[in-house]
Amino acid sequence: MIKVFVNNKAVLVPKNTSALEACESIGVAVPRFCYHERLNVAGNCRMCLVEIEKAPKPIASCAFPVAPNMRIFTDTPLVQKARENVLEFLLLNHPLDCPICDQGGECDLQEQTAVFGSDRSRYFYAKRGVEDKNCGPLVKTIMTRCIHCTRCVRFFQDIAGQEDFGTTLRGKETEIGTYIGKRLTSELSGNIIDLCPVGALTSKPYAFTARPWELKSVETIDTSDSVGSNIKLSFKETEILRVLPALNDTLNEEWISDKTRFSFDGLKINRVGQPYASQNGSLKKISWKQALEVFSDAFSKNNKKVIICGNNLDLETLELLKVTSENCGIPIVTENYLNDDSNSMLFSRSNATFEDILESDLCLTIGTNVRFEAALLNVRLNKRRRRGNFVKASIGLAENLNYKNEYLGNSLKTLLDIVEGKHPFCKKLYKAEKPVIILGTSLKKRVDSKTIENLITSLSKNCKIVDENWLGINFLPVTPNSVGEAFLGVSQNAKVDLSNVNFAYCVGVDFPEKFINKFNKNTFIAVQTPYASVSLKNVNLILPSNAFTEKEGTFLNLEGRLQKTTTALLGPNLARDDRSIIKAIWSSLEQISANSFKYRNNAENKKLVGDFNENKNSFTKFLLSNKNLGKKKILKTPLKNIMSDFFMTNAVSKNSLTMAKCSEIFKKNYTNFI
Repeated sequence: MIKVFVNNKAVLVPKNTSALEACESIGVAVPRFCYHERLNVAGNCRMCLVEIEKAPKPIASCAFPVAPNMRIFTDTPLVQKARENVLEFLLLNHPLDCPICDQGGECDLQEQTAVFGSDRSRYFYAKRGVEDKNCGPLVKTIMTRCIHCTRCVRFFQDIAGQEDFGTTLRGKETEIGTYIGKRLTSELSGNIIDLCPVGALTSKPYAFTARPWELKSVETIDTSDSVGSNIKLSFKETEILRVLPALNDTLNEEWISDKTRFSFDGLKINRVGQPYASQNGSLKKISWKQALEVFSDAFSKNNKKVIICGNNLDLETLELLKVTSENCGIPIVTENYLNDDSNSMLFSRSNATFEDILESDLCLTIGTNVRFEAALLNVRLNKRRRRGNFVKASIGLAENLNYKNEYLGNSLKTLLDIVEGKHPFCKKLYKAEKPVIILGTSLKKRVDSKTIENLITSLSKNCKIVDENWLGINFLPVTPNSVGEAFLGVSQNAKVDLSNVNFAYCVGVDFPEKFINKFNKNTFIAVQTPYASVSLKNVNLILPSNAFTEKEGTFLNLEGRLQKTTTALLGPNLARDDRSIIKAIWSSLEQISANSFKYRNNAENKKLVGDFNENKNSFTKFLLSNKNLGKKKILKTPLKNIMSDFFMTNAVSKNSLTMAKCSEIFKKNYTNFI
């Protein structure tokens, strides 16, 4: 530790700490534009100038390391004058269009000018104008406002790993934009909107809709993937207007994917606001009382039943459906894993947390494209790579991960060679102290999934993937609560012949078209969903439910982290919470007592989830003791990615007009989705 003085106050800071960080450590705010805690230091804006004893001139504190007994001053007349002069230069070419700027009220330049700026300008010449860039349907550019802080450039280089932005020309002619006239292709491009300290980069969907002081915000979690990114929903009256990241250093930090940020308009499109029943070949509006009667009548007349769970159901709803299944003897299957062959702990959970990734020294992904299946996990892998001494390799389709990746082929023959010690990659794998293997959901859907399990088990015995202190085998789900399904013991592999079913109760399904046509013509199909679609025209009963922003519920992300959604808005018309509908249905049937529907509170869930995560020890013992590996026969079928379109993965994004534009554009210009 080094002792320094900030405004004559002593403070101890670690070695290599910058002067700015030393000031911030004791609560002394230093204005800045270019500096950001999670980006490399640039020192462009000079707004963070401070006075250091015996220094001949003010120093840029963000790029100046402290020394023992250094004296730093932030409130002297010299510092005040320096900041005023810097702001004067920054405002020379700035258009000063605050009344029409979407950044107004959240603009760092606006705020710091009010505190440190002068009340007049000495510049009387024509201001420079810069042509706006077309960055696609998500990011709106007004480049004349740009102050060249290069936060956006460094974000793409350091975090996204994709050099979409850069600087061209020099001096007063400097411009920031794409090197060639192309659209942004990063799945994280929306984060530059938050990073921009002025109004040069703003949100196109949010443009000219509201001011920040008109909005209310609620913190919740994202359900578009298995990461469970922490987010803030900003809404005005009854409409969500934007989605922003919520700070969580151990999970998504302060980043979110474009799908999380921009798909919210799908929450208000094609919503079901009233029950519908099929009458004379067409769907007619009915009351909730009539809907319950129709459901009860069909339930009593048919004996071959099935419950199909959607991908976005919370733990509480899944638990009620499990109770229903057990008490009524009805098989229950999940939408994403219908008729899967695998039934293994290996394909049910992840064991390494995001923090564990930063401790690993090797990562091997098999049958997954981490960049699109879990964008924030890929960010964490890239962060670990930038620290050095890290190997990243993959078996599967060639991935464009935006960082160095060893592609080992698209066949499980490679995995077999690694297990048998024949592949050159074995040297790196056996040398690694804390290796991580990430298995994709596509492996779970293969016929030879059991063989894959045996191969991974054999591999864990040959290297340091599994021991008493490290468990590096992980399953990467693509749905938000796959780990929750494993936690509750909801069957993911129940074999059900849908053609023999005469009653189907589908709850919260994202893509009903995948299995509705598999039912026979006489099957009574009841669908409980927030969204209408063309595929529902052939169902018998539609029950309107709430979206994830309209109800509370708990989810388990890919790490086994328990998180909760928060109610932001009310659902449309007669839409109700999934749990309320389930209770009303089975109470009307009088087959299940009300006491059976009591689910655990949050404290009880936390305890059980803690026990679930501690069960990693038993998983470790299972891998180390499993001797019945069976025959190592693998299919020659090449590995396939489970995600065909990053922007169309659930019902919300499917209904989003913004995501539809992105999908159309990116499919034309980007080929890594197949």
